[in-house]
Amino acid sequence: MNEDSKATPNAPPTDVSGKPVNVVERDLEDGDSDSRAVGETITPSSTRVKEQEAEELRRKVDEIERKVADGN
Repeated sequence: MNEDSKATPNAPPTDVSGKPVNVVERDLEDGDSDSRAVGETITPSSTRVKEQEAEELRRKVDEIERKVADGN
């Protein structure tokens, strides 16, 4: 049996010095965009804005592809 299996299952996580660690707060401070995105809510208005931004990017990509095809 390893040392980890002896720990109380509902005990808060601790660092190497044995002090409790607030993992949610730590993750937010790390600045990891993946965990930050989980907390964001997408509303219908923000979806509409995202769709408009995507369409604008598609137009710009099409324009660039035309320029490349024309050799400019």
